[in-house]
Amino acid sequence: MNNRNIEIKVRLNRKEAEALNKRVKKSRLSREAYLRHLINGLVPQDAPPPDYFDFMRELHGIGNNLNQIAQKAHVLGVIDERRYDEEMRKFDQLVRDITQAVILPRAMDTKGSPRSLLRGEKEHPRSGELFDACGKSGKRSAV
Repeated sequence: MNNRNIEIKVRLNRKEAEALNKRVKKSRLSREAYLRHLINGLVPQDAPPPDYFDFMRELHGIGNNLNQIAQKAHVLGVIDERRYDEEMRKFDQLVRDITQAVILPRAMDTKGSPRSLLRGEKEHPRSGELFDACGKSGKRSAV
């Protein structure tokens, strides 16, 4: 059952529509999902490269294999359970950190004027001055 029954129409000029469509395409979300993220204070990230999903599948496979090895070793009594559990927690946390860094939307940075937020301008961490976070090339800044 779809509880989204309120339709809102928004008029954009060509430049605004192109900017929105460009960001939506980069995120690989639907336009509606992209806007819902923004309304909820989240900024969708660009979709990861296809290799990301292969790497994550491989990491999950490694984690499953480690778990099976640990179960066998535990039955045979030849495992340092505390050390193994600690390393598995680190592994699981790494997978979650990678997912958060690459896939999950980020909370909206509410510093600066609304116009600067829409343009992607951010405050430089050292100088405090506004700069274009995407640069002229449209690529993300390392900062």
